[in-house]
Amino acid sequence: MSTLFSPLSLRSTTFRNRLWVAPLCQYSVEKRDGVPTDWHLVHLGSFALGGAGLVMTEATAVNAEGRISPQDTGIWNGEQRDGWKPITSFIRSQGAIAGMQLAHAGRKASTARQWDNHRGTWSIDDGGWPTVAPSAIAFKGYDTPRALDAAELPGIVADFASAAVNAIDAGFQLLEIHAAHGYLVHQFLSPLSNLRTDEYGGSLENRARLLVEIVTAVRAAVGDDVPILVRFSATDWTEGGWDEEQTSVATGWARDAGADFFDISTGGLVSGVRIPLSPGYQVPFAEFVHTNADAPVSAVGLITEARQANDIIESGKADAVMMGREMMRDPHFAWRAAAELGVELDYYPPQYTRSRYSL
Repeated sequence: MSTLFSPLSLRSTTFRNRLWVAPLCQYSVEKRDGVPTDWHLVHLGSFALGGAGLVMTEATAVNAEGRISPQDTGIWNGEQRDGWKPITSFIRSQGAIAGMQLAHAGRKASTARQWDNHRGTWSIDDGGWPTVAPSAIAFKGYDTPRALDAAELPGIVADFASAAVNAIDAGFQLLEIHAAHGYLVHQFLSPLSNLRTDEYGGSLENRARLLVEIVTAVRAAVGDDVPILVRFSATDWTEGGWDEEQTSVATGWARDAGADFFDISTGGLVSGVRIPLSPGYQVPFAEFVHTNADAPVSAVGLITEARQANDIIESGKADAVMMGREMMRDPHFAWRAAAELGVELDYYPPQYTRSRYSL
């Protein structure tokens, strides 16, 4: 048995392997009501059918103003909750764990999809909405957000907790709090986007306060059995910004508040920075947090080969790998990876027996 295909347990949940699907934004809710569609069923279901251990949703908004685009999925009402139920049912029927990423986009909300003929923030006349952030600092090319009043923050925390309950009721078995990629929680964490002078700004402890409050509230809302992940961007790739040392400290606080596992990515807060891309380029950040925070982590970022993924786990740099674009290219990547690593899977779908890779 390769390490990549060994099981991993968090609380009462056991993953059949450590090959996990990263959140992949689809921007495909054409009705703009946050309710997932057949596209999401087929998109996410294909990964479960293909052998992934965890299938994570796209960044799913905890309230309407938290959507990245008008076409994002949501989990703030009953219609959305019920729309997710057939999707989680299928994922689980294939032996994968169904996970939801809970998100609020902050100053990066109300934006166009990559393929729309528009850049920046949508106007209210075009179906957009005013954006919010810790401070009134715009993301390059976007509208300047309104700085949130401290009195509004308990409401956002409550939205995460309520969304978490909806997600569990929809059949999800795991939750991830999105604190990465320049979205609202990351905006609070980074000194580049958080210039507040109240209890939510200034010191690292203050900038991490919202995250800790969200983790605490979500844990209280869903009980002790549900695994909670936090996704961090471990660096802003900009001098004076958020970095891996701060990430490690915040990881410890989030773990104390009830989080179990940490999904380590990078970037997203600052537009136009030069990131040195190469295979596995973000793995050293996952390893740093794993070592310095003594916490279980996943790695992500140009992980495209079976042996590469297995080596990351086997070397102890991370406990799981999150794969995105390679999974989109090949939703059945796990079948191919198992064959390349000489692993006989006992969860190969019988309907696909004729397509089985030779060991």
